[in-house]
Amino acid sequence: MKKIHVDTRTPYDVLIERGTLSKSGELISTVTDSKKAVIITDDIVKDLYADTLVDSLEKAGISAAVFTFRNGEQSKTLSTLSDIFDFLCEQNLTRSDFLIALGGGVVGDITGFAAASYLRGIDFVQIPTTLLAQVDSSVGGKTAVDIKGGKNLVGAFKQPVLVICDSDTLKSLPKETLADGMAESIKYGMIRDKSLFELIEAHNIDNIDEVMDEMVYTCIDIKRAVVVNDEFDRGERMILNFGHTIGHAIEGWHNYTDYTHGMGVSAGMCIMTRRLCDASLTERLENCVKKYGLPTDTEAPMSELLPFCSTDKKREHDSISYIVCPEIGKADIVRVTVSEFAALMEG
Repeated sequence: MKKIHVDTRTPYDVLIERGTLSKSGELISTVTDSKKAVIITDDIVKDLYADTLVDSLEKAGISAAVFTFRNGEQSKTLSTLSDIFDFLCEQNLTRSDFLIALGGGVVGDITGFAAASYLRGIDFVQIPTTLLAQVDSSVGGKTAVDIKGGKNLVGAFKQPVLVICDSDTLKSLPKETLADGMAESIKYGMIRDKSLFELIEAHNIDNIDEVMDEMVYTCIDIKRAVVVNDEFDRGERMILNFGHTIGHAIEGWHNYTDYTHGMGVSAGMCIMTRRLCDASLTERLENCVKKYGLPTDTEAPMSELLPFCSTDKKREHDSISYIVCPEIGKADIVRVTVSEFAALMEG
């Protein structure tokens, strides 16, 4: 088993090993004395993995109830959060009990926010079952829900007490969902690790499982280093947003329905690189994302995307930050006025 220690204000470990889902109860019992939990998951993951997790918890002497909501970004709302709170009350959950996020990024985000706010804060465990959640959203403590004003605008920083990554769960993913996680993995290569980018570049959506464990470990370790240096996203951590400013805007333009987060990040990375970097770098990035069935551009008019960017959570006063990678493995944070950003994007 590989272990990555995340030394944030509330430190925790990320455990990476195939087959760990069935051992989750034993692993969780090493970080909590509680004998009661609520598993939060979606209707797809529940049918795949909830029984295995519940059985593992029971073997460790932990009872668990399961709350399920509909799969998809459209469920990451205050309404779903309210339903979760009501369920926790029905289960008489106390401050000494804990939550488990079993699923992808949406499940992790909303479970983390529930844990941060229910009874002013209870523990939670992340068990990410998608590649995107394993390499990105399950680590670092960002939790949130979407509102009409934009994506992830209401949330809190809440670190988990443990993250369990079982790469075997990725085998059940459709190629489109796997590709979502590949967009974030490519991002890590672009911002910090040329060797990682070259590893991904040398594979494709059909054979990436050959190096999945190595790739997941490297991505998480990059995020660990960045988060430890800047836990509350005021400096270096902003580089993790490469491709996200435009990417979130594209998701919003599509009403979070037919365009996934990974698709948005992929298109956002390519759009920024095409506008700001040399053609050879752009071509290399575009060829890489195409190997995973990801887009390099968007049909959305830039004039219609910019209003989404202006409400992005990375905006401060009349300025906004964006990330550019002048070369593979290096990222720069650039802060400009909103009007300067608009001129850059429409130019």
